[in-house]
Amino acid sequence: MTDTEYQDRAEALLRAIELACDRINDDTDADVDNQRVGGMVTLSFANGSQIIVNLQKPLHEVWMAARAGGFHYKHDGNAWMDTKGQGEFFAHLSRCASEQAGQPLNFSS
Repeated sequence: MTDTEYQDRAEALLRAIELACDRINDDTDADVDNQRVGGMVTLSFANGSQIIVNLQKPLHEVWMAARAGGFHYKHDGNAWMDTKGQGEFFAHLSRCASEQAGQPLNFSS
């Protein structure tokens, strides 16, 4: 993948996270605050916990830090997949965010 392809896909991922937060806040009583600074999105939950998603441009990866741990994702041509076999990014984000919010939350591309 070229640097430009990575940047386009990674930016689309960050935009999808922001849009999903807006939808979740409109459709549920979850209060998920999202703040973007450059290539990083911080999701803050009512209990004070956070999930941080940031771009690792030199590696062409996306990293996520959550209560469950730290995870690295590479795009396989179809989706952002965990480098250690933990699955697809949005499914994993949904699980981690649901755990931290204390209710089911669905993030998708």
